Amino acid sequence: MRPLADASAMITIDPSSTVQAETPAKSTLTRFLNRAREAVGIAGEVDVLLTSDTEIRKLNRAFRRKNKPTDVLSFPAPEEIFDEHAGDLAISLETAARQAASFGHSLGDEVRVLMLHGLLHLSGMDHEVDRGEMAAREAELRVELKLPSTLIERASRPAAKTAGRPRA
Repeated sequence: MRPLADASAMITIDPSSTVQAETPAKSTLTRFLNRAREAVGIAGEVDVLLTSDTEIRKLNRAFRRKNKPTDVLSFPAPEEIFDEHAGDLAISLETAARQAASFGHSLGDEVRVLMLHGLLHLSGMDHEVDRGEMAAREAELRVELKLPSTLIERASRPAAKTAGRPRA
């Protein structure tokens, strides 16, 4: 298995997103992604697509059969190559911007929260079927990585609703 520091991350910003100008620099997000990947314990590469609601809706429809936009989608790689390439994440910048405004923090913080959430899904965790393990781990990592409330914590609060639930 390759050391965590040797794996790379690639972030692609889809030009169709209407909020791409507000997105933090790729280098800043890449540094965070690599720190978060290491904290989660993922050795393989992770590629992230920052895209629009329109594009994430297409992905959600194709892979989850849900015809609506969501905030983050996780696509784990097959086990045979997981140590080299752990998988891919797709994040809607438009949904992230709405959620950031709703929770009173920056778009950059929201994208980081969604990256962490997606990484936990890539690692095999699933809050939709576990007994709170993912929520607990996400809360620990949020503190370690200096992030606002976790996605799971926010979704459980009645006053704070997200646009869609992420899923592995």
